[in-house]
Amino acid sequence: MPELNRADRLQIMLTPEEISALDDWRFAHRMPSRAAAIRELLKRGLAADARDLDTAGKRSARFGILEEPAPTHSGINRRGRGSRTGNGAD
Repeated sequence: MPELNRADRLQIMLTPEEISALDDWRFAHRMPSRAAAIRELLKRGLAADARDLDTAGKRSARFGILEEPAPTHSGINRRGRGSRTGNGAD
């Protein structure tokens, strides 16, 4: 078997539910490790047609494994000021 050169390391953060889903998939498909399962899922994802993904302008935290998290809009912008609608209903 040819030697694999995997010099780069990729670290990701997952929720306990995402780890559970990954492990469930791994065991159902008899994958030898989490790393192997993740590589297989990446391979499958990269082979899929991604033209229908609406990813423009989304932050990293919006990309979950199980489902997209609900938006958390506090009405406060980055400078800590409340948003103004300009319609007099502030």
